Amino acid sequence: QLVESGGGLVQPGGSLRLSCAASGSISRFNAMAWFRQAPGKSREFVASVMRDGSTSLVNSVKGRFTISRDNAENTVGLQMNSLRPDDTAVYYCYASEGRPRADYWGQGTQVTVSS
Repeated sequence: QLVESGGGLVQPGGSLRLSCAASGSISRFNAMAWFRQAPGKSREFVASVMRDGSTSLVNSVKGRFTISRDNAENTVGLQMNSLRPDDTAVYYCYASEGRPRADYWGQGTQVTVSS
């Protein structure tokens, strides 16, 4: 249901924009978010956007990353600026809906920050 795109190789200080496309309307999702998993590490929260538009970011990306939700296009984006080598990871799109909560994950997209 969730398909990520936009990953790739970028030099330190560069930018990338990730996009997550959902099948059907994203208005049904209570929350949409991005997580990432670096080699040898557990998956970690990066950013979220709620149905009401409120956002949350992990401290390490504040001031560099922006999450946005486009209900008309049924996508959620992650604009990543001033990328650093420690941002290298597979980035996953996440969405949740309903009670009891149903969780959905995308297949992941690789982001590599290297010179």
